[in-house]
Amino acid sequence: MLPAEVTKHRFTVEEYHKMGEAGVFGEDDRVELVDGEIVEMTPIGWRHVEAVDRIARLLWGWGEDRHRVSVQNPLVLHEYGEHQPDLMLFSEGFSRLSRLPEASDVLLVVEVADSSLSYDRAVKLPRYAAAGIPEVWIVDLTGSEGALELYAHPQAGRYLVSRRYGPGDPVVSVTVEGLSLPVDEVLP
Repeated sequence: MLPAEVTKHRFTVEEYHKMGEAGVFGEDDRVELVDGEIVEMTPIGWRHVEAVDRIARLLWGWGEDRHRVSVQNPLVLHEYGEHQPDLMLFSEGFSRLSRLPEASDVLLVVEVADSSLSYDRAVKLPRYAAAGIPEVWIVDLTGSEGALELYAHPQAGRYLVSRRYGPGDPVVSVTVEGLSLPVDEVLP
């Protein structure tokens, strides 16, 4: 007979990294640490790859002298959380020479969703808000035309600003001065 309540062990970021170093995860495993649980990420489709490449190229062109762009790399949110957003934008002063980036280092997170839209909205977005990420863009590739959702100004685990941009619209950052990209150039 099982006890009425079961206690789960939550892994820390440090334990998660030790598992990776020990070879627990395969080279091609796509996993994240979400609130201490190891979660498999959805496979990446061609539209996802194309959107990430387009956004990266646009961000590099826009901010090469003022900002740094990171593509599909780890972001430590807290002791039990390490996500791998599709893109992150940092101020030029940030250096990864001594540690992984943390929420306080990030100006903007971009998630591209072709099969993960509900997960990105329901799971990742509130965690980014709770960690204090100033602005998040979710590129919605699920519809026939696509769209870009902007979320900014986190407070109490949610974002106070929410906007949706479609083809023909420019997305204008609420928190990163001067950042404006045409949605048509983001969507595949």
